[in-house]
Amino acid sequence: MRPHYSRITRLIILNSLVLFLFLVSGLNSAVDANIQKKQKQKPNIVVFLVDDMGVMDTSVPFLTDAKGQPKRYPLNDFYITPSMERLAKQGIRFNNFYAMSVCSPTRISIMTGQNAARHHATNWINPTKNNRGPQGPPEWNWEGLKKNDITLARLLQKNGYETIHVGKGHFGARDFPGANPANLGFDINIAGASFGAPGSYYGEKKYGLGTRRAHHAVPHLEKYHGTETFLTEAITIEANAAVTAAVEADKPFFLYMAHYAVHAPFDSDPRFAAHYKNSDKPKAAQAFATLIEGMDKSLGDILDQIEKLGVAENTLVFFLGDNGSDAPLGHQHAVACAAPLRGKKGAHYEGGMRVPFIAAWAKSNPGNPNQKRLPIPADTIQTQTAAVQDLFPTILNFTGTKSPEKHVVDGLRLDKLLTGNPDSSREQTFLMHYPHSPHRSNYFTSYRNGDWKVIYHYVPSKDSEGSHYQLYNLAADPFEQNNLADSKPKQLRKMMQQLIASMESHNGLYPVTKDGSKPLRPKLP
Repeated sequence: MRPHYSRITRLIILNSLVLFLFLVSGLNSAVDANIQKKQKQKPNIVVFLVDDMGVMDTSVPFLTDAKGQPKRYPLNDFYITPSMERLAKQGIRFNNFYAMSVCSPTRISIMTGQNAARHHATNWINPTKNNRGPQGPPEWNWEGLKKNDITLARLLQKNGYETIHVGKGHFGARDFPGANPANLGFDINIAGASFGAPGSYYGEKKYGLGTRRAHHAVPHLEKYHGTETFLTEAITIEANAAVTAAVEADKPFFLYMAHYAVHAPFDSDPRFAAHYKNSDKPKAAQAFATLIEGMDKSLGDILDQIEKLGVAENTLVFFLGDNGSDAPLGHQHAVACAAPLRGKKGAHYEGGMRVPFIAAWAKSNPGNPNQKRLPIPADTIQTQTAAVQDLFPTILNFTGTKSPEKHVVDGLRLDKLLTGNPDSSREQTFLMHYPHSPHRSNYFTSYRNGDWKVIYHYVPSKDSEGSHYQLYNLAADPFEQNNLADSKPKQLRKMMQQLIASMESHNGLYPVTKDGSKPLRPKLP
């Protein structure tokens, strides 16, 4: 028997049903809108750049054995970098990733996507005087980046990103626009200036202010003056605050976290000094290790903050060094500070330009729309050659940001390599041009193509074995102990032809004769 409802009751039931359907419809619309928003959400980007950190300055093994498996060496057991280990387990690391052998060239390459041979800032930039060297090219780009130059930060800024610069700038000399990252497309500049080394890492010393190194006092950190806050910690706190503000403002962010660590002065970080006091390494090397561990803590703190803010699944992290190691462990051309690799920062050997590179999502979620677009495998090693200028096109493409066609880009997208696959479309080459002196290696160009590497010395010296040429097969001789220039004349000539062609295609500048009358161009053997 059907229940009997009064007319009023039926109206109440009908209105309730309509209201229920309306609420459900609204809820579904809100869910759909939220899904659409997530699908369209731009990925956050973090470039975590460490100064003077080579590929061996970490507990993460980057070098591999004959089977392509990671191989540990003694330096991997000396350094303590658990946050790097965490990031490497979440993502992919490259064991043939190159930077320029000194800092300013790399930093400008990241911002422009160009090899230093093209942007002509081929030396570290002295803030106060032109340091081209006695026979360096007179027209090299000592001023650094200009106010109207195309930069990664400026393009992302135009695409709606909050662009945050924290730490070392070193994009240009003191009296030029590049001295201030705010002139280069960064909405926020914390601690960035024209110089590359801090006056001091100690808050008690006001990061150099009032000391003999006051000309290198790190700016914008007055609130920490007189405290025990180590420089690495201070800029990490500031970086996390800036990222938090961007997330709260519902803006995608580009964080360029450029540590002054681990550059000299080798001020020991007291938070970690006890970890190395019983080491057989010199005091300076122990202090260097504390700087490494402090930098690593910073990485962990930033990853934790991004996760706390709820945006880790949508944040892509790139970790890298800006040139080879400067660990105070030995001569720049020996096997010591980057052992088993030969050489250190500034050198023409692999230890001078091979750097750590890790790419990972701050938190893995295969269902995230952006992670579906770029699925980065966990705990994977990529062996193909790549370099710092590749970040520019990779980040722009992934964020849907366009670069003007007139701007020449040397870098190649890393998309396929980041998924753990080989990319046969990429040439396995790297050009490193340093037409300056004095800085460890002088007046040289090196060129790698596949397993072969040639080094041309414009002004031969004892460090070049007294010859214009050095030739190595990095597959058979990864630590560059056997110079094949004399025994492989055909291969040497072939590699020199490629080096010269690469220099010409980049419009490279050459050192000059002692009287400055003409350029010293590389010669075929």
